[in-house]
Amino acid sequence: MIRSSLSPPQVEVSQPSLGVDYVISAGPLDLVGLLSHAHHPAAGAVVLFSGEVRDHNKGREVAYLEYETYRPLAVKMIHEILAEAREKWGLRTAIAQHRIGRLSIGESAVVVITAAAHRREAYEANQHIIHRIKHEVPIWKCEYFSDGTHQWGNNCNC
Repeated sequence: MIRSSLSPPQVEVSQPSLGVDYVISAGPLDLVGLLSHAHHPAAGAVVLFSGEVRDHNKGREVAYLEYETYRPLAVKMIHEILAEAREKWGLRTAIAQHRIGRLSIGESAVVVITAAAHRREAYEANQHIIHRIKHEVPIWKCEYFSDGTHQWGNNCNC
């Protein structure tokens, strides 16, 4: 597994209303704050997806997760994924944020929020965005298990 040797990035402040709609964050994600920025007068549907750290995976007890990234490329790719989704589904809002560093059970690792005129477009776009982030963006997950072992990979059980 390739691991980034870059120093941990600083937390970026996201202001979706100002056009900054993606972030790689070393700090907790503010789902309530992000959702408050997602509303749009032309949107009849807002969908929020939060990928959260669970206490198990494939029959093993998970203690915590750690995420690493190649930040310059990850930010660029997330921006492109959001732009494509805005165009394809006519989104009024498209926000995606992903954590890096150590995450405890129950924390949000990734959030995607989409707003569109109708629910079908908001749901489809949201699913498309998270699928592409998990499969294409250079963000790597290491699972630390309760038995003291760890394993890189397993980013998606799709």
